[in-house]
Amino acid sequence: MEDNLKETARAMVTPGKGILAADESTGNIEKKFAKLGVPSTEETRRQYRELLFTTPGLGMHISGVILYDETFHQSTSGGKSFLKLLTEEGVLPGIKVDEGTTGFAGSEVEKTTKGLEGLPKRMPEYAKKGAKFAKWRAIYTIGDGFPSDRLIQQNAKDLAAYAKICQESGVVPIVEPEVLMDGNHSIDACKEATRRVLVAVFEELSNTDVSIEGMILKPNMVVPGEAHARKASPEEIADATLNLLKEVLPSNLPGIAFLSGGQSEIEATENLNAMAEVGPHPWKLTFSYGRALQSSTLKKWNGKKENVYEAQKAFYHRAKMNGLATLGKYKREMEQELLS
Repeated sequence: MEDNLKETARAMVTPGKGILAADESTGNIEKKFAKLGVPSTEETRRQYRELLFTTPGLGMHISGVILYDETFHQSTSGGKSFLKLLTEEGVLPGIKVDEGTTGFAGSEVEKTTKGLEGLPKRMPEYAKKGAKFAKWRAIYTIGDGFPSDRLIQQNAKDLAAYAKICQESGVVPIVEPEVLMDGNHSIDACKEATRRVLVAVFEELSNTDVSIEGMILKPNMVVPGEAHARKASPEEIADATLNLLKEVLPSNLPGIAFLSGGQSEIEATENLNAMAEVGPHPWKLTFSYGRALQSSTLKKWNGKKENVYEAQKAFYHRAKMNGLATLGKYKREMEQELLS
């Protein structure tokens, strides 16, 4: 089983490819649809996910897709299950297994993640139905006294427990500790918070006997808060992020699939490219983006069937640009391809 985990983990970070995070909860996708005036129903959500998954050439730049539970059980309008569709395209299907965040005892600010209860029962069922990997997200806020040592330790224990449950079911865990961009903190404050988080997470992974070679890390990049007075360049972000990761991560980790957080589509691509340009690194670098792969696609689609072609064109373009960024081969002028 461990060899299968390693093989899947390596496939998830295939150079030139990345992971599509299409695991928005019903509540989150409803907010995105609302901005466009699109009603959020089971059918409109299915139609949108079908648009993404049937994009011609999807498997050229996407190695895996993280699905929400609803989507995991859905099919195309022609009756083919999304799991079968993705598999036939050479794309690994994955599943989000956390159940969102909840208040952290004793704190008015910090949150922990729900879903561990019942996970040992749910995970083998997902594996039996075809899930090759899973995802669990923990979040951390930077502020006065935050993130607290208490939250860091609790999230680390939960992430490690989740990862162990995954691997016991033959499923590769994506471990996602996200230090949020919310706030006006400096890039140095983000770096220090991320350091504390990652050190704790990997200590607990070791304590829990999680196979590092059979997992993927999905961290934030080291960036200043979105309200900070000064934006950082891609080179500054790459330098701060890579210096930290080389200091705290084990070299046998197969790969790092960065989340985009609150970055724009172009920012997420440029920052990933800046890191790949200065390789090679001990681990493969790739992306696991939601918003930074889908923002333009959603706007192009706007809930209308006649817009599917243009929406898929926009989605394929973003996947291709980020695939090039994993190789350090992205250039801003390539954005013009979408207009041709």
